[in-house]
Amino acid sequence: MATNVKTRAEGRGSQLADYWPLISLVAVSALAALAIASGFGRADLAGFMHGYMGIFLVVFALLKLFNPSGFADGFEMYDLLARRVRAYGYVYPYLELALGLAYLAFFLPVFTYVATILLFVFGAIGVIKALRAGLDIECPCMGSILSVPLSTVTLTEDLAMIAMAAIMLVAR
Repeated sequence: MATNVKTRAEGRGSQLADYWPLISLVAVSALAALAIASGFGRADLAGFMHGYMGIFLVVFALLKLFNPSGFADGFEMYDLLARRVRAYGYVYPYLELALGLAYLAFFLPVFTYVATILLFVFGAIGVIKALRAGLDIECPCMGSILSVPLSTVTLTEDLAMIAMAAIMLVAR
């Protein structure tokens, strides 16, 4: 397990600039999803959420795949399974990529929603534990290329994915 974990410095993660890479990717994913949903005549909430989740997950998987070992190093600092099985840190980006592509293709929607909920609930538990411990680590959610601190923003991202998948599951 990586040992570069320290207690969060006061003020770290409290500035908007600390999250600019994440904000940019969320905004671009939303705009692209709106364009796709509109272009295919699916400008309803389900069409938008499929596009958004698909683009978001594909982009975030790609960022992790640029440096798989860097992602695995960061992921094992807080993810419950990656702490025990390092290989999970190498598999996780492919799970995220598969989910993203499934959303974009509207492939087996119920399975995709349930898989998303399970994957992100499990991940959120690890984030909660790390936040409660006050750990100061870079969030590997954007791979090792972009630097964003692990914080409540990371937890909010996980919870938003869970909520969107749950909304689509219930609305079916």
